[in-house]
Amino acid sequence: MVFRRSSRWVAALPVALTLGLSGCGSGAPAASAPATEVTVFAAASLTGTFTELGKVFEAAHPGTTVRFNFGSSATLAQQITQGAPADVFAAASPATMKTVTDASLAGAPATFARNKLQIAVPAGNPAGVDELKDLADPKVKVALCAEQVPCGAAAVKALDAAGLKVTPVTLEQDVKATLTKVELGEVDAALVYRTDVTASAGKVQGIEFPEADTAINDYPIATLTKAPAGDLARRFADLVLSQRGKDVLAKAGFETP
Repeated sequence: MVFRRSSRWVAALPVALTLGLSGCGSGAPAASAPATEVTVFAAASLTGTFTELGKVFEAAHPGTTVRFNFGSSATLAQQITQGAPADVFAAASPATMKTVTDASLAGAPATFARNKLQIAVPAGNPAGVDELKDLADPKVKVALCAEQVPCGAAAVKALDAAGLKVTPVTLEQDVKATLTKVELGEVDAALVYRTDVTASAGKVQGIEFPEADTAINDYPIATLTKAPAGDLARRFADLVLSQRGKDVLAKAGFETP
């Protein structure tokens, strides 16, 4: 028996093939949609300034969202090396940034700000703290950042420069937590960044001390090599390094590098 193809089936074949191919994108890979979200890991002391810059960035890039993860620079660096998805890392010290660059997870960092310590005391300064040596008095309850985080490492440098031994009643994992102890009146004093005293809006008083000049922290920023939103990451870093970024940081008390 001989089978004959229907002329109508043969005529319809090119149309069916065309439809099938167009449904598969003609074999070409579909263009990926541009990223609309950028994730920034940043030191806790940058909370106020970066939140403001995030709003500036979103206004300049409609439809884009900036998501922040603020915390101890050491903790953030560890999260990045363990595979946490992020686009930008802004650290409170070169040492914590080095953890990420040594793992080949970030491009060349650029320093965008500097910060130094102040003694923070509760409003009214009930313990009568006037200078750094007062923190060595066992009657004065002191909070410090843990030594492995930038604000703690800076505190160690400043205290060593003054030849002082201070026994804190608590060691906190980032500068915001340390400052909170002062704001709540749980301690008489703490060593925190000058910018955090400014950001407290009068909840604490800041006391300058000369040894702080020996422990100034540089703040580096870098885009991550595996950034899901590489283009947005570069644009955000550029904003931080721009004059607009410098103005926002200076208003908060950061120094120009």
